[in-house]
Amino acid sequence: MAPALMILILSIVASLHYHIRIAIALSDIGVNYGMVGDNLPSPATVVQLYKKYSIGKIRLFDPNPDALSALRGSGIDVTLGIKNQDLPSIASSVDTAKTWFDANVQPYISDINFQYITAGNEVVPGDLAQYVLPAMHNLHTIISNYKYTGLRVSTAVASSTLGTSYPPSTGVFAEAARADMVGIINFLSSTSSPLLVNAYPYFAYASDPINVRLDYAQFTAPGPVVRDGNLSYSNLLDAMLDAFNWAMEKEGVSSVDLVVAESGWPSAGNGNFTTPQLAQTYNKNFVKKFLAKQGTPKRPDHYLEGFIFAMFNENKKPPGVEQNFGLFNPDGTPVYPVFS
Repeated sequence: MAPALMILILSIVASLHYHIRIAIALSDIGVNYGMVGDNLPSPATVVQLYKKYSIGKIRLFDPNPDALSALRGSGIDVTLGIKNQDLPSIASSVDTAKTWFDANVQPYISDINFQYITAGNEVVPGDLAQYVLPAMHNLHTIISNYKYTGLRVSTAVASSTLGTSYPPSTGVFAEAARADMVGIINFLSSTSSPLLVNAYPYFAYASDPINVRLDYAQFTAPGPVVRDGNLSYSNLLDAMLDAFNWAMEKEGVSSVDLVVAESGWPSAGNGNFTTPQLAQTYNKNFVKKFLAKQGTPKRPDHYLEGFIFAMFNENKKPPGVEQNFGLFNPDGTPVYPVFS
């Protein structure tokens, strides 16, 4: 074989290997699929978009039948949320929880890889929080009875669940949330399930740009920005997550891993704080961190999963930044490239 032809073949093989490796790696990244818009593509089209960009995990905020049908046989891992208004009935008894499960999960269980079911989405103390733990218990009972060993139950909480978070070692649960959170994290520990956390460095930066450095919020700081005892932090997301780790540890729970259920950066809606370039920088670096399978300074060896918020700009959300977290326009074109 001629040397030039051999070089060409080796180059093609190397290129294919690289792109296959990138596609496999991206399968570890998740994106939230919100549907608060009147111009969004069909769920079948959306699932094809996930597959086109090798996005391997999807988070649904409720059991939308069209989305679940489109996900059949897709190979995409699914985190399925329960509507907050459904929590009281699911919490009331195992039978009512089973009714929900049999209607929304059981018909798809053979064709969809459900990873987590989350009892509520950012339930706040004093609202429906008292229903989260009993709902989790009831769902866990049903899953155990069905012997679905790969499916776990959790919930998604906001950063405001913490009363103190800076520096991370001072992390404690807010007094109004503490009683509910202690029960929840003990349940998660007993079932080897993670806690899903919504963590947005953008909001911390936008609310206090004098004291929160942009490079610290965007994973671009050249070195440590915050030192906390013997731990150093070069990005705000790690600090936010470790505040949760410290808060759980102070309640005697050190075995619960974290999943970043939501994180992102809006590309418009708040002047110079929200540009496509800033959004691209944050989300590309978010992907880079999670593909590197990096833990946090406090738990460097613990595997983290991460979901970007969100797949689309959703025009029925409140005007401003809430409409501009999307990675894609409703026509399927990228708002800015992240996965290419």
